[in-house]
Amino acid sequence: MSNKTKSHENGNSSAEAPKLLEQVRDRLRLKHYSLRTETAYVSWIKRYIFFHGKRHPSEMGKAEVEAFLTSLAVERNVAASTQSQALAALLFLYGEVLGIELPWLDEITRAKKPVRLPTVLTREETMALLSKIGDAELHLVTSLLYGSGLRLLEGLRLRVKDVDLARCEIVVRDGKGGKDRVTMVPQQLVAPLRAQIARGKMVHEADLGRGKGEVWLPDALAVKYPNAARAFGWQYVFPAAGFSTDPRSGEVRRHHLDEKRVQRAVKAAAQKAGIVKPVSPHTLRHSFATHLLEGGYDIRTVQELLGHADVSTTMIYTHVLNRGGRGVTSPLDRA
Repeated sequence: MSNKTKSHENGNSSAEAPKLLEQVRDRLRLKHYSLRTETAYVSWIKRYIFFHGKRHPSEMGKAEVEAFLTSLAVERNVAASTQSQALAALLFLYGEVLGIELPWLDEITRAKKPVRLPTVLTREETMALLSKIGDAELHLVTSLLYGSGLRLLEGLRLRVKDVDLARCEIVVRDGKGGKDRVTMVPQQLVAPLRAQIARGKMVHEADLGRGKGEVWLPDALAVKYPNAARAFGWQYVFPAAGFSTDPRSGEVRRHHLDEKRVQRAVKAAAQKAGIVKPVSPHTLRHSFATHLLEGGYDIRTVQELLGHADVSTTMIYTHVLNRGGRGVTSPLDRA
């Protein structure tokens, strides 16, 4: 094949790439994938295409997919979870967009995900960390992550209608894996949450008075309940201070509190509290699970509160129920 022909083919493939990526975006939105997943998948697919000299994915198969994934693991030394996300993006491309079956999928070499124990704070460390968060709203968010076992975005995406303060419970909608679950509201957070919701109502009423007040809803709900976006029950418990533009629709709405603010607050509080362990908002969820098991609650109950599909995922927290060193007495202490 001549260089001219190769150049011509590469040019066509390059010109087709934007169209293909738009097809990927359309399919992701049709299947109601999150914006984060959309951004990640499109990025991985684009990198896959460029890795192979802008060839069209329909011209490639097992060898090209495996070469790309191997490059990620060997040359870039990415984590197994990162490689898995890249593979998931390519599976979506081939299966959902191009309609190409992948009978060789099981033969793909995948990186083995290392088993790592979660970082867990002691009760004293947890209380010390929370005490160093001076902002009242951020203190409430972080206290809820620990007190209810929520993931960061589950807490920030919490809607008013899903908080039942009379029953002291929260319904987590569309959590990880698309599942709903119920968890508790700590008694000491009932009053602060009631005040937070009252403040949110004032903000919402002011927004309505200015002709705004709509909140983002999943596409199917927005169509089924066209007035729900302006109803107070659908508003976020932790609304953002200002408005932002939806990158998909271009609508200007009030979103929820930015997760980066919470992440920065937790990191700064850990430093102020003198905690040397690596701490993030998710550490509070790990600590919630561990402290419940330490308190004598059965693992099935903790599994349901966390929303784990498999109890084996919850079992990882039992490592702290033994004394240090898996409960073995050191020979030095026997001397």
